[in-house]
Amino acid sequence: MLTLDPAELETPVLHSYLLSAVAPRPIAFASTIDEDGNPNLSPFSFFNVFSANPPIAIFSPARRVRNNTTKHTLENAKATKEVVINVVNYDIVQQMSLSSTEYGDGVNEFEKAGLTPVASDVVKPFRVKESPVQLECKVREVVELGNEGGAGNLVICEVLRVHVSEEVLDDNGKIDTQKIDLVARMGGDWYCRAHGDALFEVAKPLRTLGIGVDQIPADIRNSTILTGNDLGILGNVEEIPDETEVNDYKLMELSDLFMEYQDDAVILERKLHEMAKELLANGRVADAWKTLLTFNDR
Repeated sequence: MLTLDPAELETPVLHSYLLSAVAPRPIAFASTIDEDGNPNLSPFSFFNVFSANPPIAIFSPARRVRNNTTKHTLENAKATKEVVINVVNYDIVQQMSLSSTEYGDGVNEFEKAGLTPVASDVVKPFRVKESPVQLECKVREVVELGNEGGAGNLVICEVLRVHVSEEVLDDNGKIDTQKIDLVARMGGDWYCRAHGDALFEVAKPLRTLGIGVDQIPADIRNSTILTGNDLGILGNVEEIPDETEVNDYKLMELSDLFMEYQDDAVILERKLHEMAKELLANGRVADAWKTLLTFNDR
């Protein structure tokens, strides 16, 4: 494994490693105004939400690595204490990228990017009409993390209003992950799209406590077929099937397989593990467990 000491790396090199490793990152498409009322719009991928009560979002306009200057967004946030954070979906990713061009003072990135400014309810910066979710915020604090190029500046924002496009809601009024079609920042020129086959569900751990991977029998835990993800699913059950359930399942579902490979335990075990892996992929965790345990009882 490559081991790096940040103190021994040039900032651009370290920056590249960090951006490629810590990804995907959501994008804060930040709208601000200066003290003269001129709008500014710029994306930042050092961003996330950190609290729901109070609702807090934080993004970081870092000092430019090449010349240690600060960005208009940071200057405006300090001066006016207001910002709108617009989320970025696939439909506006190219316009968002264009807006990151370092235009001079007073240049309107809304116009340059071809995006529509919409008046906010409680803050002065405009919202981006095309963004599916817009967060009107007051700036509670700006924490400067350093004074050299590459140093971050945490803009800590309290969300005062949330605007959600009805086009991205499901029948229950919740945001539909497929419909919102968000994008996120990777390293270099790369982005990723949270849509279609890129999305998958992982069941949350049981509140009643799963048994854990350490309680899985060793022959299953050391399987050459099952992955760490498979073991994680198996460990997220409150209890494993009992002997009666396993025997019934073996008789009803696996008798032909046991007959076919009754003289070759190695192949039989592999077949059972492959079958269990497929069952896990289809969400049939209990059946996967029973399939795996039949080999112990053969």
